[in-house]
Formats: sequence, C-alpha cells, structure tokens
Amino acid sequence: EEFMYLVFPDSYGDLHSYVRQRKRLRESEAKRLFRQVAETVKQCHEQGVVLRDLKLRKFVFSNPSRTELKLESLEDAVVLEKGEDDILQDKRGCPAYVSPEILRSHARYSGRAADMWSLGVILYTMLVGRYPFNDAEHGNLFVKISRGYFVMPDCLSSRAKCLIRSLLRRNPAERLTAEDVLIHPWLTHEERCYHSSS
Repeated sequence: EEFMYLVFPDSYGDLHSYVRQRKRLRESEAKRLFRQVAETVKQCHEQGVVLRDLKLRKFVFSNPSRTELKLESLEDAVVLEKGEDDILQDKRGCPAYVSPEILRSHARYSGRAADMWSLGVILYTMLVGRYPFNDAEHGNLFVKISRGYFVMPDCLSSRAKCLIRSLLRRNPAERLTAEDVLIHPWLTHEERCYHSSS
C-alpha cells in the first residue's frame, strides 16, 4: 500500500480573528500587515490570478509573533489565460467585501478592480475594527454597498483616509491597482515621532 501525506505549514491564526481580538490595529502595525496583503494581491494579479473572495480570513499568520502573513488558499480564485482580460460575470465573494458592480444584475466586471474594492474593505476593517458597510440583512447591506457611502472616523491619519477612499470608489476604473497601493504615501512614508530635547 502507498500513502500520500499532505503537510500544511503551521499557521498562527487568521487576520480576521486577530483584528477582532485587538478591536482595531494601530496604523503602524496595520501598515506592516497590510503591505504584505497588498504585495500578495499584486503578485496574484501579475500572474493572472483574480482572487474574487478576498477577505481578512484568507490571510493567516506564519510565525508565532504574528508579524508575517501568507495567503491561506486560492479557493474561489480564477486563473486568466495569457493575454485574457479580467472581465468576469459570476458573483463570488463574502457579502461584506463584495464590490458595487458585482451587485448589478447580469453585470460584467473587472475582477482585478473588484479585488481592489475588497482590499479597501480589509484596510478599513483593520484600522477601524468594523466593516465600512454593515447590516445584518443582506438586502440592506447591498443597498449600502451600492450607494458607496461609509463613515470615515476622524482618528485616522489623512494618508490612511486617502488610501481607503482610493480603494472604495464606486467607479471601478477610478480604484487604485495593487501596484499603486504599494507606492501610496501611507505605505511609503513612515510617521515620525519628534521628542523635545529637554
């Protein structure tokens, strides 16, 4: 008899549980983790992979100190043929993360742009501790998402607000790409702490 063993590397919890436990993340910590998420999305998009069900739970910690993230699986992802555009028609994704264009009946939409909306939901949730669009009833939730209105807390830095708004745009063509996200000032400029020398 022959046996095949599948060995899955250890994980130390998922990002969704971590954010719920912490209530919300400080911007410095969120930057380090979100950069890894955005880099993963960029690599997938460059390889012709549209994730479709991008959410906090898909990312798990790969080290005990919970500083390194990895994508848990490509379940629900679609691999595009070389040179194929990313126009999709099927409706996939977790309700809280779904983009407005997917909610339209018989909609054709850019898979990459829909992933970027989900990335905006991830960032907002990391920094605020709740989804930007929330309702127990899916119908009401989808109305809120379609309208695209969400409350931006004053406690966030102007750069964080800018990045969130650049991802949660109702018009998919106006959303940043994963490559754009990685060069956004919120990720590229470190916040400086000035101490008086007394």
